[in-house]
Amino acid sequence: MMSICNNPLYIKVQDADNVAIVVNNNGLCAGTRFKCGLELIEHVPQGHKVALVDIPKGGPIIRYAEVIGLAVRDIARGGWIDESLVELPAAPALETLPLATAVPEALPPLEGYTFEGYRNADGSVGTKNLLAITTSVHCVAGVVDYVVNIIERTLLPKYPNVDGVVALNHLYGCGVAINAPAAVVPIRTIHNLALNPNFGGEVMVIGLGCEKLQPERLLEGTPDVQVISLDESNIVRLQDEKHVGFRSMVDDILQVAEKHLQRLNMRQRETCPASELVVGMQCGGSDAFSGVTANPAVGYASDLLVRCGATVMFSEVTEVRDAIHLLTPRAINEEVGRRLLEEMKWYDDYLETGKTDRSANPSPGNKKGGLANVVEKALGSIAKSGRSAIVEVLSPGQRPTKR
Repeated sequence: MMSICNNPLYIKVQDADNVAIVVNNNGLCAGTRFKCGLELIEHVPQGHKVALVDIPKGGPIIRYAEVIGLAVRDIARGGWIDESLVELPAAPALETLPLATAVPEALPPLEGYTFEGYRNADGSVGTKNLLAITTSVHCVAGVVDYVVNIIERTLLPKYPNVDGVVALNHLYGCGVAINAPAAVVPIRTIHNLALNPNFGGEVMVIGLGCEKLQPERLLEGTPDVQVISLDESNIVRLQDEKHVGFRSMVDDILQVAEKHLQRLNMRQRETCPASELVVGMQCGGSDAFSGVTANPAVGYASDLLVRCGATVMFSEVTEVRDAIHLLTPRAINEEVGRRLLEEMKWYDDYLETGKTDRSANPSPGNKKGGLANVVEKALGSIAKSGRSAIVEVLSPGQRPTKR
């Protein structure tokens, strides 16, 4: 429950918290008094935290009824809890977390809700009808962006049923260790992006010719994904000997694109049940209010979709790790709970391999908006996941297999 003090210039998230968040647009000055008896002893910027009680050095700083850090020094009641005063606590130990101990009961189903979508041959349903140009290497990005502009200006007007064209550019594919164990992540990700339901199964690939990630390897993907049918006529290699200069490359791409546009233009929307939707939750511009305003609203929408039988994906390992102890109890069973732990362990190892400081998140903009550290950000972020049970855990770049 979110309770609001008599004076609406700050909010207190839970009764257990020992901090409040300043709401006033310009922050609040020293000497500001509230009907609840609190008096500020210094200026507190908008979105930043103020101590509701005296917090001793080493004492817990509590928000969302969870410890987000320890006080670096004594913080007096009414004082500004600047990020520099918040010591980052250790991440929850994975070995002792409860698994599937508080599985939420299924909410009453919502029936009869539909949307106008595009059915695909593989059983998926899209909400848009887009031409996607997949790339096998980052070196072709400039050419692809150039061609996308031409397609938008000269070709799309001829195909009114096509909603647009997108370039799936990335920073991979050139002189990479293509058989390294971790290479599965970028290959699987680029491969599965091409299978997005909004692209109607019309896979078009632009490559250079000399890259490690050849188009054939990209379409084959990894052992755990759906293979994309290989059709050489849908692949354009810019270094092909038939190309004589830049104009020749562009004309070849446009010719292949038009074949796809002709097929996409034949697609028609039809009424589909809301259970066919697959929705991904993504982080916005996080600040201290996100966890009490935007994220809970998105979480509520998430639960509505689940009640319709739809699939909701809650992403961002970096914003789950420090609140994982609140998610493992929601796993539908212990097996799913263990998969959560496996992905968190993968992330821990990833940081350790790169000798990366986990305090690098949040970003400077997040901190300006009042977030002290990744723990506070994580606690607010998980509100996007709603209250439904977690039924499946995916590795980076995987597609969901369960609703």
